[in-house]
Amino acid sequence: MKFFIDTADLDDIREAASWGILSGVTTNPSLYAKTGGKLADFEDHMVEICHICEGLPVSAESTAETTEGMIAEAEHLASLAPNIVVKLPVTEQSLPAIHHLAQEGIRVNMTLVFSATQALLGARAGARYISPFVGRFDDIGDEGLDHLAEMVTAVHNFRYGYWDEEGGPEIITASVRTPHHVTQAALLGADIATVPFGALKKCVHHPLTDRGLELFAADWAKVTGEAK
Repeated sequence: MKFFIDTADLDDIREAASWGILSGVTTNPSLYAKTGGKLADFEDHMVEICHICEGLPVSAESTAETTEGMIAEAEHLASLAPNIVVKLPVTEQSLPAIHHLAQEGIRVNMTLVFSATQALLGARAGARYISPFVGRFDDIGDEGLDHLAEMVTAVHNFRYGYWDEEGGPEIITASVRTPHHVTQAALLGADIATVPFGALKKCVHHPLTDRGLELFAADWAKVTGEAK
């Protein structure tokens, strides 16, 4: 399974990229707002992320609400850098936009997906990536991983034509909150998990690892005579 980082914070992206595990970045208007970014700086910010992650897919979200607006905004965003992927929500307006953009070779990450039928429609329309929001199911007392399992199976049962040579469409497990979400997404066969940097750091750590390091350090201190 591939790891994307779900943030617009340049420092977090640089650090995650330095780990050698990063396969892409996803952003959205809320994540950009959290950086304190301004509208006038948005495009330069996205280009900088693309430079940090050269050759890796970087999702930038359209805020247009009409099919025509989505197409126009997607074409503009895609022109900023060759690795830009355009995020569009799953709506009646976005499906024809996704279809049009796929025929132009512009990759779309269909976001805010909450059902297998939405995922299948997006895949058929031509989405390169499909993003189920697992954590938001959990927020309302539902089991997000069960819905993810349905979507993974449904989408992977078929071939869709547009992105077959690239291995798509791929399922991006989004709204990830915990290492458990990451583990289960991998076991369910999701292609990608896009993970906030805080949750990504939690995936590195385990209390038994920390305890083991403490014991090793204490024993080595005895060897070197530096034990207190």
